[in-house]
Amino acid sequence: MSAPPTVPEAIAHRLADAEWFVVQNPGSGPSESGEKRAVVEQALASLGRRHRFIPVGAGGVLVSCQLGAQWAAASGGVLVAAGGDGTVNCAAQAALQHRCPLAVVPQGTFNLFARDHGIPLDPAEAVRAIESARPEPVQVGLVNQRVFLANAAVGLYPKLLEDRETRKEQLGRRRRWIALAASLQSLLQWRWDMRLEMELDGELQRMRTPSVFVCNNRSQLAAVGIADASVDDVGRGQLAAVISRPMQVGGRLQLAWDALTGRLGESEEIECRMLRSLALTTRSARRLKVATDGEVQWMQLPLRFTVSPRPLVLMVPR
Repeated sequence: MSAPPTVPEAIAHRLADAEWFVVQNPGSGPSESGEKRAVVEQALASLGRRHRFIPVGAGGVLVSCQLGAQWAAASGGVLVAAGGDGTVNCAAQAALQHRCPLAVVPQGTFNLFARDHGIPLDPAEAVRAIESARPEPVQVGLVNQRVFLANAAVGLYPKLLEDRETRKEQLGRRRRWIALAASLQSLLQWRWDMRLEMELDGELQRMRTPSVFVCNNRSQLAAVGIADASVDDVGRGQLAAVISRPMQVGGRLQLAWDALTGRLGESEEIECRMLRSLALTTRSARRLKVATDGEVQWMQLPLRFTVSPRPLVLMVPR
C-alpha cells in the first residue's frame, strides 16, 4: 500500500515559528518531575522558542492535553507531549480532535511511539529535533473511537498490565524485576479463554483465545520477531492482529519467552493477521477490559478496531 500524502509545504513553513504548548506528565519515567521539567526548559531556552507549559492539575493529563490542543489550534501552534506512551496517547487524542500538530518529547519507560518515528529518546535531543522537524501524517488506530498509537489488546495483556502496576505500587516503581515477576505470576495464574465472535475485514470467525493483541507499531512487532513482510504494511492502511491459541501454562511461558527473544513469529501458538478492521464480541459478557498504549479501561461490546480515517499530524525529525 502507498504511504499517506505529505502535509502541504505551506503548513510546514507556518509551523517553523509556531508557539509550542507543552504538557509534561510529572509521573512518567524514572526521573524526578523537577529534573525532567528542568531538562526541557533548558533545551527550550537554548533554542529561544516561544512556548508555554500547560500545568497538569486535578483533571489529569488528558484535560491538560485538551486545553493545550485548543490553544495550539487557535493560534496555529504545536501541542508538545513530554512523557511516556500513555501521555502521548492523551495528547494524540486531543490533537486529532482539535486538528493541531503534535510533537513528542519521550520521558517514559518504553517510548514505543517515539522509537517507531525516529524521535530521539534523550529529552534535550528530542526538543532540538522538534525545532527542525517536519509535520507528517502518521497512522492512528481506533478501538471504539478511542485512539491507540502503539497497541490495543483484550484478554491476558490487560491483566499483565494491571498486575504489574499493582506490584509496582506495593514494592516500588523503579525496579524492573518487579514488573517481570508480576508478569510471570499473571501467566501462571491465568485460566480464562475468551469465546469470541470476530469479524476480520468482513470475514466472520468464531474462536477461543486467551488474548487478542492489535498493533500499530512496526518497532514493537519487529522486536518480538513478526515477519518483515507483515511489519512493512503496518502504518500503511493496515494493523497487525496477533491472536493466541488456547494453551496450558507451559505454552504461555514459552510464548512469553519467544516474545522476549524475538522469535514470536515462529511460534505455532499464535496467528498474525494483517487487517484494516476487526470487530469482536462475546455472549458471555457485555464489556471487556481493553489496554490501549498501556492504559486499561472497561469498554462496551462489541469492540471495533479500525484505522483512523484521519491521520495524526506529527512533527517528525528530519
